[in-house]
Amino acid sequence: MKKRWCNSGLPLVAGATLIVSSALAQTVDTARIENAGQNDWLTYHGSYKSHHYSPLAQINANTIGNLGVAWTHIPGRSTRGLQSMPLVADGVLYYSGSYSRVFALNGATGEVIWSFFPELDEALISRQTHSPYNRGVALGEGKVFVGTMDGRLFGLDAKSGKVLWETRLIDSQKLTVGFTGAPLYAKGSVIIGSQGGEWPGRGPIFAVDATTGKKKWEFLTVAGTDEAMKTWGNDSWRTGGGGGWMPGTYDSETNSILWGTANPAPLYDWSGADYKTQGARPGDNLYTSSVIALDIDTGKLKSYHQELPHDAWDFDSAVGEFVMLERDGQKYVVHPNKGGFVFVYDRNLGVKNVWRLVENINFVKDIDPKTGALIGRRDFPVGKVTEVPLCPFIGGGISWNAGSYNPKTGLYYKIGQEWCMTLDIQKTTPVTTPQVQLNIGADFKMVPPPSGEIYGHLDARDPITGAKKWEVRFPEPPLGSVLSTAGNLVFVPDSRGILHAYDAETGAELWKHNNGTGHQGGIISYSVGGKQYIAVTAGFGGMLADEYAPNFGGVYKSMPRDDGALVVFSLK
Repeated sequence: MKKRWCNSGLPLVAGATLIVSSALAQTVDTARIENAGQNDWLTYHGSYKSHHYSPLAQINANTIGNLGVAWTHIPGRSTRGLQSMPLVADGVLYYSGSYSRVFALNGATGEVIWSFFPELDEALISRQTHSPYNRGVALGEGKVFVGTMDGRLFGLDAKSGKVLWETRLIDSQKLTVGFTGAPLYAKGSVIIGSQGGEWPGRGPIFAVDATTGKKKWEFLTVAGTDEAMKTWGNDSWRTGGGGGWMPGTYDSETNSILWGTANPAPLYDWSGADYKTQGARPGDNLYTSSVIALDIDTGKLKSYHQELPHDAWDFDSAVGEFVMLERDGQKYVVHPNKGGFVFVYDRNLGVKNVWRLVENINFVKDIDPKTGALIGRRDFPVGKVTEVPLCPFIGGGISWNAGSYNPKTGLYYKIGQEWCMTLDIQKTTPVTTPQVQLNIGADFKMVPPPSGEIYGHLDARDPITGAKKWEVRFPEPPLGSVLSTAGNLVFVPDSRGILHAYDAETGAELWKHNNGTGHQGGIISYSVGGKQYIAVTAGFGGMLADEYAPNFGGVYKSMPRDDGALVVFSLK
């Protein structure tokens, strides 16, 4: 298949030339990402610690009143909005748009250094339910890595955007799935997982050599070991699911990749309480709705915890957030789950605690904080579930976007979503052959929780115990990521299009700006030439955002579905 790239040349200003020159002087490697400096944002969550935190403090509670738009960039063709997380290395900002378009921009001025538009099969892309958005790129060894919806991974030259290698990992013509999430670079490898949990296929996670593009290993999240195969009765592993579609992280101490996996297919099962022996996929369905640790060199499974055995609700573990922190001599990994719970692990994925971020949860009565075992699960036979709606909604009590841990305050800032749904469970024919369709197994509708209205909230909590210090409520759940900084600030891009800044200690709102369209993507901070910037992607229209106009009306009725912009702020 043909490739196409566009090299716009270096920006014609002195400052930009210096920025680009400095980018050539340093290599983004594992050590640099692990010890991320304050000026850059080198991987999806900022560093392998996944704090999604910036140590920059030029923009702070005292100066925030002078924050204004420095520049914007319009990527064009932003079908279903803009969902990516920008990255910055040595003054150059890299980000992706819909259709896996990639841009390298002068971080101080926004001028285009180069752009890359992969040539895609438009007919194939139009058949894909989750297309055509892309959630980010990875940096490493002088390259920019991006996945495509037609199952390829590209290695681009970071200076020019030229294609250095291209590797096909999935036969997307057959399976109609590809890559929408960002890759992860670590230790000479690029790790990427396929999208979704509702298709036949076995949720592969791939490692590719960063230098050559050659595939190094592949791990199947559906029945990927002999142990896991036994947890899919009647060979139901053929129905698939389990995509690891959001990037995880790398732990150098254990030489492990930590990754979250999606739900099994069909999404809703009709087995009821007899799920161990009956229904479309009898058993626990390993390693779906799990967190897994894989040896980065071999791809072999080292440890795992299945957060939701036999997930019958789509409250999976594909959230890619693995917050690494230490307290009282203990090392922890904090992982939010789509069901509204936050799991706390040791470095070998042993459960240390489980706490609730979300109030409206009734798919289980609770989760044992010592073992992670589900207590009082709620499984459904065929038929309507309307009298007591299922909570949370299919969008999750926690969505895929990132929270933020601030080591200065010791608080974890995370969005919770309070909404529920009615269901009509259907006995579908299990799909075992890849084809152009989702395998959902139910009709569903968003409804308010029993406690009242739908709303979202930003919580400031202790990441280990879950103790809440403060909360800010939103009339509709925000869908964008959260950023905290050493300037004692927490930034939240909301769904109405407002970017908010709050006091990190108290939750008091200090500043806001209307970006003109809803947010459902990333936000970062970086520095160029001694000046701090805040960069946020704006543009609504993904699958979850599609629910906002019919359910909330108001601004969402007129909000465009196919626009997007990168908006960058600095002090005036």
